[in-house]
Amino acid sequence: MRTVSFERGDGAAAAVLRAVRTQGPVTRDRLPQATGLSAATVNRQLQTLDRLGLVRERPDLIAPGAIGRPKVPLMLDRDRFCVIAIHIGARSTLLMVADLGGRPLQTAAMSTPSGPAGPALALIARRAAVVADSFTQRTALWAGAAVGGQVHSDGSVDHAQLGWCRAPVGQALEDELGLPVSVSPHVQAMAAAELLLAGDPNTSGVDLLFYVRETVGLATTIDGRVRDRPGNIGHLPVSAPLLTGVPQSTLQDVVGRKVFDDAVAAGADAGELLDERARVLGEMVALVRDLINPDRVVLAGQVFAEHPHGLAPVQSAFDGATSLPTIELSPPRFGARVQEGAAVVVSLGALYADPIGALQNHTA
Repeated sequence: MRTVSFERGDGAAAAVLRAVRTQGPVTRDRLPQATGLSAATVNRQLQTLDRLGLVRERPDLIAPGAIGRPKVPLMLDRDRFCVIAIHIGARSTLLMVADLGGRPLQTAAMSTPSGPAGPALALIARRAAVVADSFTQRTALWAGAAVGGQVHSDGSVDHAQLGWCRAPVGQALEDELGLPVSVSPHVQAMAAAELLLAGDPNTSGVDLLFYVRETVGLATTIDGRVRDRPGNIGHLPVSAPLLTGVPQSTLQDVVGRKVFDDAVAAGADAGELLDERARVLGEMVALVRDLINPDRVVLAGQVFAEHPHGLAPVQSAFDGATSLPTIELSPPRFGARVQEGAAVVVSLGALYADPIGALQNHTA
């Protein structure tokens, strides 16, 4: 198993596959301009990608009057292979099969098992195998798991909310599925989904993604690469006396369903609690944004969506707290499906970065 570095990929095969994937159907005579490679290099890469079953020609889509093979459109072959994608959250786990373009083909959900990591991971892995077996007509290339907490280089995970310490996530999935496995912190994976699956050719500049649900996290993308180290902001001090009952607490203390439900049960007004949490989040986003000064800020996670006025109260608190010119805070391109996109991109990251190497790894 392996951790995964999310990037567009600098190799020729990665560049050609990316152009076909994001611009297809595309003719091969357009690919040199799209990739910055010579026509000869493009043709060599296409021959290899076609032989591996990653791209295919579509003669049925030839434009009227077009002559010759350079005018035959090419597309990603979405029908031959699949990947297994898993998002392990503090409360629930998503299990998916996706095609090579990132489109989910089968999705199932389960409550994340409580208790010791070993039996919990064994159950998740068995359920993932059941989902994978529903697509026996496709060859599974890779499996990927996006998970909260700290991911170590051997694919093991520390997750405070689940009580896991060095939980062998990657090994458990590899043993059950018999596939190469990648494991990634889920906030980094969400940023990677914005980068790699959204189809936006402009990847220059700095993007900052905040995730707030049962846990909080931060990821940074710089010029087409997600930073390897996720940001931990849950320990930062905030003031949310309505939610926590004390003058000073931490950001982690004010997120999640339990703290909200406990405050409501104690007699607090739900609307005032949502307003306070929106203020805290907006001020925290402003603080981090002022330190990093990114080009774009993305807010992901259910907590940002729970206020009846959406992101507007968070934006208002952000505008009042930032010391820089204000910018618009954006929802993720995947919307409520951000966990799904995170899991899928972990399973596809190795293929997108090095398609030839990934196929060789699979067949080794």
